[in-house]
Amino acid sequence: MTSHFTNAQVLVVDDEIGVTRLCERLLTRAGFQVLTVTQPMDALRIIEQQKIDLLLVDIRMPQLDGFQLLNIAREHQPDLAVLIMTGYGTIETAIEALHQGADGMVLKPFSGAELVQGAEQALHTRRRERDVQRLHALRPLFAITEAIFAEKSLDQVQKRLLRVLLEQLKCAHASLYLYDPEAQSWRQMAVQGMSFDASEYFPPEWAHLSEISFCEAEQSHFQMIQQSFSQHGLGLATCVPLIYADTRQILLVARQVGELAFTTLDLETLRILARHATVALENAQLYTELQEHARRLETSQQALAQAEKMAAVGRLTASIAHEINNPLHSIRNCLHLAGRDELDDDARREYLKLASEETERLMHTVQQMIDFYRPSALDRKPTAINPLIDKVIKLLENQFSDHQITVQRHYGADLPQILAVENQIQQVFFNLFLNAIDAMPSGGELLISTAHEDGNIEILV
Repeated sequence: MTSHFTNAQVLVVDDEIGVTRLCERLLTRAGFQVLTVTQPMDALRIIEQQKIDLLLVDIRMPQLDGFQLLNIAREHQPDLAVLIMTGYGTIETAIEALHQGADGMVLKPFSGAELVQGAEQALHTRRRERDVQRLHALRPLFAITEAIFAEKSLDQVQKRLLRVLLEQLKCAHASLYLYDPEAQSWRQMAVQGMSFDASEYFPPEWAHLSEISFCEAEQSHFQMIQQSFSQHGLGLATCVPLIYADTRQILLVARQVGELAFTTLDLETLRILARHATVALENAQLYTELQEHARRLETSQQALAQAEKMAAVGRLTASIAHEINNPLHSIRNCLHLAGRDELDDDARREYLKLASEETERLMHTVQQMIDFYRPSALDRKPTAINPLIDKVIKLLENQFSDHQITVQRHYGADLPQILAVENQIQQVFFNLFLNAIDAMPSGGELLISTAHEDGNIEILV
């Protein structure tokens, strides 16, 4: 009769060699891979060195009894299924076996069918328990991964990921490492829990390992790391690579000395989180790059807008010189006349008043130009269109006059304000009116109208 658990690794422990040989023959015939020992300490050495699926153990043995061996074995292999053998089938023995965590019990003497059935039942019970544990463990991961994906900052994604690993895997240490291809070395990027930097122990070739081959590499490279961990109060450790784009990273988790080894469920949880973390880290990196690109683009747009303003100011140089020169001449004449000795006080005060008024007009003109080409913030604010158009026309008043262009304005009444960057809209009108001047070298008429139609502001030039 062939078992449903063909090739499952079974370790038989009984101080009677006849029992171990019988179990080996019966279980091998059913398709199991069987190891047998008569000393509990020999069994522990095997459990420390290789993966065992089922421990078939007698209760009463020298050195260690079956229950003691069960507890020690589970510290090394938490997923281990255990089937107890005993010649004392009392209720008390059965209760104790359940209490100690055994997955089944078979009474001596047993038939081949009873032994195989007991082994299969123990393996099935352990598998079912793992499935239940997996369901309970994986269910919260959906909410956890959503929270990780919600982070946009690369630094925050790293910190949240490591905190989740500490909580979900009950670890004392979690850290993330980045491979530098130029230096051909690893660098610690983030750490949570007990502080420890293992980057010096990671060989450069780990940057080229996939998730599958990485597990194989652990056996040959991890001994040095484990030895260093023990000096810092850390015990069993495991890690998994994160690979995206040209980036190579490693997630490392470790428990304190004396804590249980990582179970199959723990490793599965780690790999699931690692796969999700790979996507989240890549998204965060792309988002960071996009933000930087947007910042550079905004800076370029501001520089371009400023360049356009300065170009327009250059075209107005002659007009502005005229605007400034006239008040200056008036001020000079008023001061010259006010300085004459024969003037009475009333006349002198009148000339000084005129000089003050011209000074105010000059300052107003200069302030208009400063406000026009000063770099402004890109915040949108409520803006009135009609007064803004009037402001631009006032700046270009001399230009219109010199080119014999008359401006006709037909403004809509009660125009609502719009949300806009005032200086940018002003620049649009400024360039538009300058183009109109260039388009009418022999003079003409510039008609400007505004209206409020169907919730929109219409401007016709």
